[in-house]
Amino acid sequence: MFSRFGVNFQKGDVIFCEFEPGDNFYLIQSGRVQLVKIMGDIEKIIDILEPGEIFGEMSILEEAPRSATAIAHTAVKALEFNRENFEVLMQGNPQIAMKLLKTFTRRIYDQKRRFMILTLGDTEAKVADVFLMLAERQPKEDGDADTKRVEFHTSVDDIAHWGGMSPDKCKSVLSRFVSQGRLEIFSDRIVVKNINDFVRFVSAQRRHQEGA
Repeated sequence: MFSRFGVNFQKGDVIFCEFEPGDNFYLIQSGRVQLVKIMGDIEKIIDILEPGEIFGEMSILEEAPRSATAIAHTAVKALEFNRENFEVLMQGNPQIAMKLLKTFTRRIYDQKRRFMILTLGDTEAKVADVFLMLAERQPKEDGDADTKRVEFHTSVDDIAHWGGMSPDKCKSVLSRFVSQGRLEIFSDRIVVKNINDFVRFVSAQRRHQEGA
């Protein structure tokens, strides 16, 4: 019943581009899709999706530009859905519907987490909390309980977006963190030298706001 939603892409085809508006999403049937972001002057692959995975779904949740470029890593067969035929998908395939609901639940949590960042009054605390949010998404690794070095493959513009501030203001905060020895900034990544230092810093700022 979903055959009419089928689309095909050849290896190297650009399915959609970062920053462009979107009103559809895709379910991969066969092949692989890579998600790419521009970080500074470098094109960085942030994920490679396999059959059964969904991408572009934020267009259903909110009217936001694409957060990454999607490129066919191999020949790809996929199902393409938009707001109009989304209901057909939900009713016709409970398994896919459950996968979508789990994805949407995670996205909603991300939105609530971002709201927590925006409620912080201190600009440095906002930037620090963005790194904490990103760290929560990464696999847990063993390490020293008091000092944990974490690498983030993200851009200054993304951090500024999540923190609700201009890129220039974000760069200023990051520069202060670098001068304090808390961060190292490279062309393709940002390294937090001690993520638990940010945990303590943000927690202190929240307690201060609650007590004010």
